[in-house]
Amino acid sequence: MDSAARRGGGGLLEGLYRVIMRRNSVYVTFIIAGAFVGERAVDYGVHKLWEYNNVGKRYEDISVLGQRPSEE
Repeated sequence: MDSAARRGGGGLLEGLYRVIMRRNSVYVTFIIAGAFVGERAVDYGVHKLWEYNNVGKRYEDISVLGQRPSEE
């Protein structure tokens, strides 16, 4: 009964194995795409966290920087 349930139903990990890890080309593509997407997500998250922690301290936030005094 136990082996029949394993063969018929499968689980999440077995489904992932069947879809992703059975062929080497699909597995390598999945790893490379995952690394690219993960790198972009971490970069975006760290950038937003840095901006949130430095509001008012950045060059863009200070209004007097970049302006020359008028000579009238």
